[in-house]
Amino acid sequence: MVAGVGRPLSSGQPAAILNAVLDAGINYIDTAVDYGYAEEHIGRHIAHRRSEFYLASKCGCPLDNAGFQPEERTRFGVPLPRFHDYSRESIVNACHQSLRRMRTDYLDIVQFHFSPAREVLEQEGAIETLQDLQRQGKIRYLGCSSILPNIFDHIAMDVFDVLQVPYSILQPEHSEAIERAASAGLGIVIRGGVARGQPGAGQGTAQVWDRWEQAELDDLLEGMTATEFLLRATISNPHVHTTIVGTLNPAHLQENVAAVRQGPLSATVIEEAKRRLDFVPDEQ
Repeated sequence: MVAGVGRPLSSGQPAAILNAVLDAGINYIDTAVDYGYAEEHIGRHIAHRRSEFYLASKCGCPLDNAGFQPEERTRFGVPLPRFHDYSRESIVNACHQSLRRMRTDYLDIVQFHFSPAREVLEQEGAIETLQDLQRQGKIRYLGCSSILPNIFDHIAMDVFDVLQVPYSILQPEHSEAIERAASAGLGIVIRGGVARGQPGAGQGTAQVWDRWEQAELDDLLEGMTATEFLLRATISNPHVHTTIVGTLNPAHLQENVAAVRQGPLSATVIEEAKRRLDFVPDEQ
């Protein structure tokens, strides 16, 4: 991996996990230029299985993020939002680079990264650029990785097919926006649906997971792991269409698949979890 981007990968690990994902029946893969060598791994290891999955990438990212210093990155290793560029040249070049790297003729979804303001998108003619690429057959659907407060403008623009939104019952701040977007006919892709896993076992933060402890949600597990509970809680939201769960561990992948196959949690359990969390102060 590019220094500072993502987790270290051993030889053979990308091929193993990507093929295991498809073998498990998962058919939505999300990536970005910002994620180091992720696009190259997809192209190298599963391009021959392209018909088996929907492929979503992002634009606005610096085309080469290898030169950024640690202080110029977020805690997830990608360049800070101020280094992102939504000009026509940047978007077109990013799309063509992604097509080459992933050895495909088209991208199912291209999303604006880092929730750019409506004013920025309009000033740069960014929507028109994606629509031009769509007419050329290089992308199929327009998307945006959206967060508060700009997400409400993104919904109101009535140009997006898909929004990628952070959400879990531990971090429900985007619940209203998700409901409004889904009601407007947009596809909803969730990230953070398992709160990045428990600290130590995953990459979640103590700040978020303290809410789990304070709400005493262990009482509701009934034999489930906390990650299984959160994943099933996320898919219990009727406005959610798919959720992104990252892992390098094939065993964790199979555990996640098994959890989803158990289906949503009961309405009674969801209501009780939310009731308990309502008494916990929001993370600062």
